[in-house]
Amino acid sequence: MSLAVIGMIAGMALGFAGYFGGFGAFLLVAALGAVGFVVGRFLEGDLDVSDLFRTRDDRRR
Repeated sequence: MSLAVIGMIAGMALGFAGYFGGFGAFLLVAALGAVGFVVGRFLEGDLDVSDLFRTRDDRRR
């Protein structure tokens, strides 16, 4: 499945949540989608947990 199709499905889910559940449901779906994205990247091995907790000094090196 292409990234465009996945993006379209995510946009439709957010649209339905916003229409039927209001703005609070829209934010909840968006936040859970972001968490799912980060967990998915971590499980695939594309993301290292230390990347999320580096300080600015560590990034300059």
